[in-house]
Amino acid sequence: MSKILSGFKDFILRGNAVDLAVGVVIGASFGSVVNALVKDLLTPFIGAIAKVPDFSGLTFTINGSRFMYGDLINVLISFLLIAITIYFFVILPMNMLISRTAKPKPVTTKKCPECLSDVPLEAKRCAHCTQEVS
Repeated sequence: MSKILSGFKDFILRGNAVDLAVGVVIGASFGSVVNALVKDLLTPFIGAIAKVPDFSGLTFTINGSRFMYGDLINVLISFLLIAITIYFFVILPMNMLISRTAKPKPVTTKKCPECLSDVPLEAKRCAHCTQEVS
């Protein structure tokens, strides 16, 4: 029995399982923050500009069938606002942070003057065209 528990403990404490659990919890809480931002700030702002805060009442009828296209408009606007919010408040700042902290890669190759292929810095001849490189 202790061997089974030991194996389970090793599985749970393995980096992948813990990282996944942390990612799910943070993702769920971040999703609620983004939804609140869109629902409480951005959607009313759009409603103030468009003078229609909620499109769910928009419908049309064909042969007695009622099509509620307003709900689709609400969902599409919400999706676009969430995508824009994530891009401008998460992706863009993270890309800027990564680009500021990224170390430049060391130069390990040079261009062959004849065929313009990449040649290791230590090479004296190009492997593609056998031209001497300085």
